[in-house]
Amino acid sequence: MKLWGGRFTEREDEIMEKFNTSLPVDNRLYREDITGSIAHVKMLQECGLLTDAEGETLISGLESILNDIESGELKVEGGYEDIHSFVEMNLTKRIGDTGKKLHTARSRNDQVAVDMRLYAKNKAGEVVNSLQQLIDSLNKKATNNNVIMPGYTHLQRAQVVTFSHHLGAYVQMFSRDKKRVQNAITILDENPLGCGALAGTTHNIDRQITTDLLGFSKSVDNYLDGVSDRDYLLELMSNFSIMMMHMSRLSEELILWSSQEFRFIEMDEAYSTGSSIMPQKKNPDAAELIRGKTGRVYGSLFAFLTTLKGLPLTYNKDMQEDKEQFFDAIDTVIDCLEIMSKMIETLHVKEENMKAAIKAGFLNATEVADYLVSKGTAFRDAHEIVGKLIIYCEEEGKAIEDLTIEELAKFSGDITDDIYEYIDYENILNKGNKKLIKQIKK
Repeated sequence: MKLWGGRFTEREDEIMEKFNTSLPVDNRLYREDITGSIAHVKMLQECGLLTDAEGETLISGLESILNDIESGELKVEGGYEDIHSFVEMNLTKRIGDTGKKLHTARSRNDQVAVDMRLYAKNKAGEVVNSLQQLIDSLNKKATNNNVIMPGYTHLQRAQVVTFSHHLGAYVQMFSRDKKRVQNAITILDENPLGCGALAGTTHNIDRQITTDLLGFSKSVDNYLDGVSDRDYLLELMSNFSIMMMHMSRLSEELILWSSQEFRFIEMDEAYSTGSSIMPQKKNPDAAELIRGKTGRVYGSLFAFLTTLKGLPLTYNKDMQEDKEQFFDAIDTVIDCLEIMSKMIETLHVKEENMKAAIKAGFLNATEVADYLVSKGTAFRDAHEIVGKLIIYCEEEGKAIEDLTIEELAKFSGDITDDIYEYIDYENILNKGNKKLIKQIKK
C-alpha cells in the first residue's frame, strides 16, 4: 500500500518492498505525524484550500486514528511503506475520498522533516529532565558524604580531596551536557512544513499558522535546507556521545571504587549481579553496561555522519537511516541516565576505607614542600627534600605525620613543630582557596 504508483506500470519486487519499508522503525512517530497533519489541515482550512466541513472531517478522522493507536485498538503494522502511508491510508478508509485531500500542499519530504524535528525536540526535553535528575542525585549524595578521600592523577594517589568535591566534578560535566542539549533544542526549533519536496508550493499557504500550532519558534528560511537538514540529529547525537563519555568515566570510577582493591563504596544490590560459578561475587554490572553502551552511541553518531557526508541536495532515501540511529541513541542515553541516577542514589560510601587510603598514600607531601617554601626554601629544593623524606617513610613504614620532629628535622633545619598543623588533612582541605567542601550550585 503506497502513496505513489501512477507513473509505474510494473509491480514493485517483494524484496524491494521489504527493503524499502521503514514502518517497523518509524512507527514510533505516529503521534508526531498525526499532530503535524492536524496542524497542516487547520492551515489549509484557514487559507481556503479546504472547506470547514472537509477540515473538520479530516481532523476528526486523524484524532480517531490517534486514539485508536494509543488504546491499542489499531496496531501500527501491515504492508505500509512508512508511518505517513499508514496514517493517510487508514484515514481514507475511515472518512472516504476526503482523506485524499490531506496531502494538499505538502510532500513526504517536509512531512518527515517536521515529524523528526517534533520527535527530537520532545525527546531532547526528556534528556534535559533526566540530566537534572542525575545532577540532583549527585548533589544529594555529595552533600550527605562530605568525607575526605584520595584524589588521583595517573591513577596514583596525589592529594587529599573530598568525596563531595569529586562528585561535584561530575555535576559540572553533566551541567555542561544539559546546556548543550538545551542549545541544540533552540537551534532545531524551526518548522519545515511548507517546504514541499524542495521548492515550496504554488498554493497560497501560511507557514506561520503551522509554526504557531506546532510550537516552533520560526519557519525554516530555505526550502532546500528545510527538507535535507539533519544537522540537529547529528548535534544531539554528538551531545549524547559526550554525555555517555562522562557517564562512562563515572562508571569506571564506580567499578574501581567498589573493587576489593579500593573498597571505597558499595553498590546497591538492585544494580549489581552475581556470578554463575563464584558465589561470593557481587558485580557492578549496571556501571559496566553503561560503560559498554557508550560505544554504541558513538557508533550511531559516526554511522549517520558517514551516511550524510556525500549526499547532494536535497532529500535522498539514504536519509531514512537517520531514524534507526537516532532512536537507538536516544533510547540508550535515557536508559543510562536513569540507571546512573539510581546507582548514585543508592550507593554506600565507606568513609573509613577512604581515610585509610589517604594515610597510606603520602597525600600531604605537596603540603610539606609548600611549608618549606613558606620558610624560604626554593621550591625545587623543597621538592627534592620531600622526595628523600618519602623514601625514608617507605623504608620505615611510617606516614609523614607520624614522624617525630627529630626525624623531620634531619631533612631540613627549617622544619619545626608547626609543620604538624600545616600538614593535617582537615586543615589542608580548609586552607585558603582550597576549600573543597563547597557544593556546586544546581
